[in-house]
Formats: sequence, structure tokens, C-alpha cells
Amino acid sequence: MFVRLARLLVVLMLATTLGMHWALLQTFAWTTMLADNLRSGSLTEAVVKTFDGKHPCCLCKAVKEGRDSEHKKEFTFSVFNPEFPPFLEEQKVIAPTRFQLYPRQNFFAQSLTQQPLTPPPRGCFA
Repeated sequence: MFVRLARLLVVLMLATTLGMHWALLQTFAWTTMLADNLRSGSLTEAVVKTFDGKHPCCLCKAVKEGRDSEHKKEFTFSVFNPEFPPFLEEQKVIAPTRFQLYPRQNFFAQSLTQQPLTPPPRGCFA
């Protein structure tokens, strides 16, 4: 039972994230507008009046405002441009007085001098 509830919750969250709630509200608004327009005219006139965009209802306007405000909030970000101080020609880079390169060490297993214990310790696995 909890698995079904969790799956339903995930599906609802995904639908909300993708903006499906706006599509659902817009579908409801169009259905309501089509039913209202069918009362006063024929089917073709009602479909044209519903979907022409010249006669939006209050729910259509609210969906458009909500969708537009959501898109405005979604893409606002600022870019950080670091600015460095100007380099003066009097500044000089001086090497340290004691500088020594150390030879590279070989860290391969064949270069190790210690042999593993036989048999390996198993105290932590008991």
C-alpha cells in the first residue's frame, strides 16, 4: 500500500515539475468555455470562439499569468566574473633561494620491499 502511495506521489511531483498542472487547468478552462459557447451557437462557432485566442476566459488569463511568472523565476541567474587587480610593471617574480627537485619514487607493488604476512590477519572479519 505504501509503495503505491509513494509511486503516486512521485508521479504527481514529476507532473508538477514538468508543468502538467498548467496543462490540466488549461484543458479544464477550454472544456468549460466550449460548453458555455455551445449554449449560444453551433459546434463550429463554439470551437472557433473557444480556440481563436480572442475570447479568453478568466481561468485562461490566470493560467497564462501563472505560466509566465513561473518561466520568469526559472531562468534568472547571475554570472560571477572575477576581476583581478592591474599588474604593475615594477613587480617582479623572484625564485626561492633554496630549491631542490626530489627524484621520483616508484610506487608499484614490485618495488615494495616488505612481504605480506602469511596467512593474512583475519581478526577484524571474525
